Amino acid sequence: MTYSQNIDNCLAEAVGSAGLDSASFAAALARTEPALEQLRAWHAACGLPLLALPDARDDLATLAPIAERYRAQFEDVIILGTGGSSLGGRSLNTLADAGWGPSAGTPRLHFMDNVDPHSFEALFGALDPAKTGLLIISKSGGTAETVSQALVCLDWLRSMGATWPDHATAIAEAADNPLRRLANKYGITTLDHDPGVGGRYSVLSLVGMLPAMIAGLDAVAIRNGAATVLHATLAAENPLDSAPAVGAAINVALAEDRNVAAAVLMPYSDRLAPFAAWFRQLWAESLGKEGKGTVPINAIGTVDQHSQLQLYLAGPNDKLFTIVMTKSDGDPVDTAIAADSALEYLTGRSLGDLLDACQRGTADSLAAAGRPVRVISVDAVDERTMGALMMHFMLETIIAANLMGIDPFDQPAVEDGKQRARRYLDEMGAA
Repeated sequence: MTYSQNIDNCLAEAVGSAGLDSASFAAALARTEPALEQLRAWHAACGLPLLALPDARDDLATLAPIAERYRAQFEDVIILGTGGSSLGGRSLNTLADAGWGPSAGTPRLHFMDNVDPHSFEALFGALDPAKTGLLIISKSGGTAETVSQALVCLDWLRSMGATWPDHATAIAEAADNPLRRLANKYGITTLDHDPGVGGRYSVLSLVGMLPAMIAGLDAVAIRNGAATVLHATLAAENPLDSAPAVGAAINVALAEDRNVAAAVLMPYSDRLAPFAAWFRQLWAESLGKEGKGTVPINAIGTVDQHSQLQLYLAGPNDKLFTIVMTKSDGDPVDTAIAADSALEYLTGRSLGDLLDACQRGTADSLAAAGRPVRVISVDAVDERTMGALMMHFMLETIIAANLMGIDPFDQPAVEDGKQRARRYLDEMGAA
């Protein structure tokens, strides 16, 4: 396994009354067994396409020439999509581009997941359309935001003399939908989005793999990391041997028995900040149903030690904290520059040492204040680790939904807001 999970500080013997007693934890863990059996049945019968992705390779061979063409032809690639069509790919891309540009010979990826016109105006002003590729992602092919983004970007490309089929690729379900009709009308290559893989669970599919491959990442390593977690869970004879089952049991039991209302995910690597945002959608949209679910909160260390930790330590004790600790190094800080005795504690220490001290200090401080804290430790932030973490949290979410008695794959409440937005647009037209 590329990570380890420690739940000691989620238990009452460590954090007091806010934690679970051993009997409550054991009972919750035992309740995960039907979910594990369901996962095994789905995997054996190919009943949940998500579970087949970690071991799939043929589709990557199909994507490879597309990714290579984008890498060779473009300096920038605009990726259009919202929610799960964007957050997974963005999380993976951070491994290739930490914010200061990609490596030489690799295009810069721009994930446009909102419809703020100012952002598009600024983007167009910064790019050369002749050297810009477009990837349009919408599972349904009818997402209003994504289709609108596509029309705006295609119009920009056309106005600058770019030929659409040479610059654009679309991903949508193989059905009659607006994105498919648009692509067919203008000869834009369209790839099939598996209808059995929901957007927020699609990062291991072509939705996440194609952007990752364009960014120069190792898609096989991502899936290998996911496979280690999946197969460990499928082979678990005891739920204790499945890290996602343990995580789900802790989350749900704390919510049911200790009134925990929020799940804070706080990684200490900047490269995992988009991953925490990806988790937020996965958890919220999968579990927020029938009055159930806990509120996902994405944080980042060390930044949020100085902006939210006061609330976490002294505010309502209604949160489960998951601290993702990473190993880091770096050159020692040269304290001689300051010649200040007050900084002697930094002598011989690197930024990595400070990061490590901060992440451990935060976890200890939360536990000492009686806050339930789970620690996930990773040795490296790379493709294999990212694949493992993503599979962990997808499985944890599915198992938690089973414990809550809800469907983790639908999102009925979201449709109401979409229909209201459509009515507002119709009214604007009528006026």
